[in-house]
Amino acid sequence: MRFLLDACVWGGARRVLLDAGHDVVSVVDEGAADPGDVQVLARAVEEQRVLVTLDKDFGELTILRGAKHCGLLRLAGISARSQGQSILEVIDAHGAALAAGGIVTVEPDRVRIRPAG
Repeated sequence: MRFLLDACVWGGARRVLLDAGHDVVSVVDEGAADPGDVQVLARAVEEQRVLVTLDKDFGELTILRGAKHCGLLRLAGISARSQGQSILEVIDAHGAALAAGGIVTVEPDRVRIRPAG
């Protein structure tokens, strides 16, 4: 899968995903300041990537404001060092929903899925 990691996602998660064979870039790759949520989401759409974030503001942008996206994975309350493995587990269990443009929220004790619609 193709992913864009938001600036708030632990950098080590990228290595975990790359090692598993995924195409991964990060908002912080260019070394510039975080461009803001609207621009991050636009980049994910432009590059056809699932956006991975800890930030619930992307839910507001996509669900309430109807902003276009190519799938959204939000990690809520997942420790930094567990983020990469959590993402891999979501891909295994719910990759089809993400690939179809769904929104998946991962919490320590549950996973919520909002299918693309």
